[in-house]
Amino acid sequence: MRYGEDYEILLGEEQLMGSWASRSEEALATLVYERLGERARHVLIGGLGMGFTLAAARSVFSKEAVIVLAGLVPAVVAWARGPLAHLFRGSLDDPRVLIDMRDVHDMIVGVANAFDAILLDVDNGPDGLVTIANERLYCAWGLRAAHAALRPGGILAVWSAYPDEVFRERLGTAGFAVEELSVTPDANLPSVDYRSPRQSAANDGRRLVRAECRRRTADRSDSTTCARFS
Repeated sequence: MRYGEDYEILLGEEQLMGSWASRSEEALATLVYERLGERARHVLIGGLGMGFTLAAARSVFSKEAVIVLAGLVPAVVAWARGPLAHLFRGSLDDPRVLIDMRDVHDMIVGVANAFDAILLDVDNGPDGLVTIANERLYCAWGLRAAHAALRPGGILAVWSAYPDEVFRERLGTAGFAVEELSVTPDANLPSVDYRSPRQSAANDGRRLVRAECRRRTADRSDSTTCARFS
């Protein structure tokens, strides 16, 4: 949806992303680079959104790096080449970027030592799922699959709107050394509540939580969990 100069991606009535906030999505890539440096040569990104993580990955990872983008929804890629092209700034045309229209889970399971980093921004958190099928990414066996898919010393980075102690413990059980970081929100967040009357009236529990987050975005910090292959 478009609101003046701003855009928002919705799944039904669930807000996934707004163009006015990008700092935490960019940090998903930059924090990983700060920890891996030039050793990050094969990076998997799950979730295209508005391209902020991808753009940051392009800016920090080496010219020799291969950045594989797992995109499940063709319409999002079409938007990236159409009405949202000004946000993507040619990211999809970078020769280092390979677009694979598959579920990121399917690209992780069954491979070994394939990636130096896996960056996941497909949900609002490990239990703020866009679709119930994504639980496979955060459950015990899904994390073990991610551990196996990473090369020694590799990093699994997960974007979340909130800290999650249970998920942190689950990562440790799967063999990761866990670092949880908070990212301060963007300074240019809009003061306008863009929710439609229908969204404002929604009484679903998770919708109310998300609406509260949107009203108080400037008061919260998004969370990125970087889990290193130990």
